[in-house]
Amino acid sequence: MILTVCMSPSVDVTVELDSLNVGKLNIVKSKSLSFTGKAINVAIGVRRLGEESFATGFMYQENGALFERELDREEVKYSFVWNAGRVRENYKLIDKRAMLTQINDVGARVGADKLVELLSLIRKYSAEAEVTVISGGLPRGVDASFYREIFRAVDKRSLRICDTEGAKLFSALEAGVDLVKPNLEELEETLGRELRTMEDRLDGCKELLGRGAKAVLLSLGRDGAILTDGKKTYYCKSINVAVNSTVGAGDGMVAACAVRMKEGASLPEILKAGVAAGTATVTTFGTLSFAREKFEEVAANLEVSEL
Repeated sequence: MILTVCMSPSVDVTVELDSLNVGKLNIVKSKSLSFTGKAINVAIGVRRLGEESFATGFMYQENGALFERELDREEVKYSFVWNAGRVRENYKLIDKRAMLTQINDVGARVGADKLVELLSLIRKYSAEAEVTVISGGLPRGVDASFYREIFRAVDKRSLRICDTEGAKLFSALEAGVDLVKPNLEELEETLGRELRTMEDRLDGCKELLGRGAKAVLLSLGRDGAILTDGKKTYYCKSINVAVNSTVGAGDGMVAACAVRMKEGASLPEILKAGVAAGTATVTTFGTLSFAREKFEEVAANLEVSEL
């Protein structure tokens, strides 16, 4: 089983436009609602690859049943810590050039007793999971250091994947993580500097390794990704596909990597799966994850090289 922990679920309203004209009237071409969150997306991606997934984390009473319905449809098992209030709403505006503009809401507050309850659930379910994925932001008012407590609650027999940034990432690394997956922008913001060359980017990855990560998967968007454990470094270039939306591409990468890690795959195999899933995800519009058929089609055309 692969456990995913969603700290901050969201209702994503994805709107497609011919172009985004700031300060002017914009006409919607299409619109979709997704009941999501980074770790929920990962759970769905894992299930679409044929593995058992289990989602936990925080959920909210006013519209949380819509998330349960989505997970039921995807055959993902779940158990949440329930809170008063409503799940936040995020807006993703996509123009005809596949440019993405995001407007993210701020999540509701949760009580200290709910944080304790979540740690208890993580201890329980991670003991049954070969891989545990924790990703995304935190509820309003929860300090970044809570990420350290989350990872300390994960059973030591479970592999740990972290997908977050900034102080939250540094906090998680203090507890030890098997794989972290920043994209380039997130890594630059986390380290506080631009990483223009491949050498700069590898140095950035090495800094995360030095802080406690066993491996770093750095997503480079259209250019693919690199994966390094400090001893070996691999690069996989993506293939050209029709990009409909970049929403959820990173979550697709994490889902496929988690599956391969559960299988005991090598670094090149993990990297290829991650790039294939991320690429497959961008071919969709307004959906939570990729189709397995598209994932397999893309993977068959990817090559991994050692740097």
